This record gives sequence, structure tokens and C-alpha cells, in this order.
Amino acid sequence: MNETALCQPGEAETQQRAAALPERPFFTVDLVIFTIRAERLEVLLVKRAERPRKSWWALPGGLLDLRCDASIEACAVRKLVEKAGVYAPYLEQLKTYGSRDRDPRGWTATTAYFALMASERVQLGGNQEAVRWAPIRGDGVDCDLAFDHAHILADAVERLRSKLEYTHIAVHLLPEEFTLPELQRTYEIILQQPLDKSSFRRRVAQADLLEEIPGKLRDGPGRPAQLYRFRDYDRRTFFPRSISRHAR
Repeated sequence: MNETALCQPGEAETQQRAAALPERPFFTVDLVIFTIRAERLEVLLVKRAERPRKSWWALPGGLLDLRCDASIEACAVRKLVEKAGVYAPYLEQLKTYGSRDRDPRGWTATTAYFALMASERVQLGGNQEAVRWAPIRGDGVDCDLAFDHAHILADAVERLRSKLEYTHIAVHLLPEEFTLPELQRTYEIILQQPLDKSSFRRRVAQADLLEEIPGKLRDGPGRPAQLYRFRDYDRRTFFPRSISRHAR
């Protein structure tokens, strides 16, 4: 007997398996939306209004709509507008997750995106039972999340921190105009460690990513601080060396 044939399921077994499977897997998009509020990196969570995992906190997202979503990214953009009320200035695909165990309804797959935006840009709305910003502690939040969303969130936090080391991605978490102390504080909040002031400013100067706004200062407890803006929001800027190697 052909040895390969022994490895193949019989016709009856094949039909039985096919009958037990859904017509197609559920396909969703999940969003990890980051902002900085009250000196903390925070992520947007929604409380689920339906089963399964009703009343659990979860990342915002939803099913791909074959009628109106021309692509997975189009679905992510649509869900971002529905959940946060904005088009994100920064949206990046994170990873695709899928298995038969991640959702009790059956085999599901999701493509996760992470988005960055300044807090004043977000206008929370939608038809969710509840929506809230949750502070990031370590690589997660202080509550259980539905499905595998804790794992997705941890991956997104890791991606954000790694990209912050060598790109100007922080621009999307800041207002258009900011001071150097505000820029440094943004990095420290995300990396969760203090940075040496002189080393940080030297790295920023070497990267040549900022320009002074002539005649614009911000009053503070000391002398007024010069306001800056990024030279080019669309240009990828790389630091000469890891920005956090000079932590205090």
C-alpha cells in the first residue's frame, strides 16, 4: 500500500471535518491607540457590549466589512474614525494573530494596528457601552482584557519603544509646537526611564529633526522656553545611536 495514502484522511472523515468547521474564519481588525495624557502613556479601551466576553475591557476594533472595506488598512482607518473620531496621523500594521482558540465563536484571525495621536485630537464617541483611557504600566494595563488583547497590547508597546529608540515617531504624540523639555519628557514617559538632558539634546541636534519657531516662547516657572517644531512630518529620521543609551 502506498505509504502516503496511509497519511490521508478517508472521504467520510474529510466530510465530517468539513461539516464541523465554519464556512470561513472570522476576520477582524484591532487597534492599539496610544496617546500621552497627564504625564502617562495611555491606551484606548472599550467595554464590550455583546457576548462573548460581555463587559470585559478590550482593544477597539471590529469585523472586516466585505461591502465597504477595500483593504485591511481601510478597515483599520474606518474603525479608528468610529472609535476615536479621528484619522490617525500615524497608523502602522503591527502583526496578524489567528487560531481556533482565541475566540469561543470559532476560528478567528485579526490584523492589529497601532496608532499614535496627540490627546487633544481624540474625540471619543461611538456606540460602545463604555470607553476609557488606561495607563500603561510595564507592557500592559491594570485590568484583564478580552481574548488575546493583552498579548497584542504588549507587542504594540514593545514596537513603540523600539521605534522610539531610532526614529522621530514621537512627533505624533506631541502638539505641533513644543519645547525641548516636553520632547524629552515624552521619550521618558514611553521608555519609562529618565534620560540625561545634555546627551538627549546632543542626539536630537545631530539628527537635525527640529527647527526653532522664530519669536515664539512658552512661559514657565523659569525663563521662557523656545518653541520648536519638526522639520518634516513625513521624513523618517534616524538617531545616530540609540536615544536611551544615555539614561541617567
